[in-house]
Amino acid sequence: MSYIKTYIHFVWSTKNRFPFLDSKELRQKVWLHIKENAKEKGIFVDFVNGYSDHCHCLVSLGADQTIQKTMQLIKGESSFWINKNNLCKGQFQWQDDYFAVSVSESMIDRVRNYIKNQEQHHAKQSFHEEYEAFIVKYNFPKE
Repeated sequence: MSYIKTYIHFVWSTKNRFPFLDSKELRQKVWLHIKENAKEKGIFVDFVNGYSDHCHCLVSLGADQTIQKTMQLIKGESSFWINKNNLCKGQFQWQDDYFAVSVSESMIDRVRNYIKNQEQHHAKQSFHEEYEAFIVKYNFPKE
């Protein structure tokens, strides 16, 4: 048996960063659905949370799971589910792009706490500011 533990911190936004997820109740419903649906598909979502215009998801990838396929399954299905259940005004969409960074075992709790505290975090910092900080922190090329 192979033993694999590969954690990825995913971050993605709503289309054009529109605040579709405009209530805490709606966000909690969407995060719960993402976690439950991922489990059905064999994707281990360790923690999921976010704010009105984006989502953070800590995932432990399995041996046969790719970053691209995992994002496709999570984002595509959740977008379909949100629209099917008329949970938002207008047509809900996620942005095509996303961040995906590996997380070492020693940083798992820190990343979980960061994801857990999104409501408080975004009372002080916009997603745009968080996005820019991610670009710098992880040395991604600027567009």
